[in-house]
Amino acid sequence: MKTNPVVEHIPRLRRYARALTRDHHAVEDLVQDTLERALNKIHLWRPGSDLRAWLFSVMHNVFLNQLRGPRFEPGPDPDSLPDPTGNAEHFDRIELAELDQAMRCLAPEQRDVLMLVAVEEMSYVEAARTLGIPPGTVMSRLSRAREKLQQLTGYEPQKNGTAQRRPLPSQAHAGGAGAKRAGRG
Repeated sequence: MKTNPVVEHIPRLRRYARALTRDHHAVEDLVQDTLERALNKIHLWRPGSDLRAWLFSVMHNVFLNQLRGPRFEPGPDPDSLPDPTGNAEHFDRIELAELDQAMRCLAPEQRDVLMLVAVEEMSYVEAARTLGIPPGTVMSRLSRAREKLQQLTGYEPQKNGTAQRRPLPSQAHAGGAGAKRAGRG
């Protein structure tokens, strides 16, 4: 029995919907609305092109339409927070919560691009096609999103592909100008 090729993309659609809506109930509604629209408009998909990118475009447009409507209100997604009873180390949970909070501070257009490129591993061209914007705009938004996340989280990428946390201003050593004013510098 052959399954519909759209079905294999549902988990990724859910993940993208979670990033867009930040609300568990809205996620399911958005995925369902996207699948309904995609199946009704499947004749618009060009065979041989990337079905995943086309589905993400459909979801993005459905989401924008829902935002314009009176009944949609984005909120926090409880499923996006780490499970306190899980096996993750305490610091891992804190870092995930910090990252989730930092992602919420990004402009929606930056968060969308970051999710598509970094999480869904789309190319700049695929993300641009999905969002209906030029690839240069994708690169610009992605750069600004990464810079903002670095500022908010205190992590800086290293040459070896890892990230190292730098002290945030609130964690800085108690020296500097304050020490000079106190007569210690």
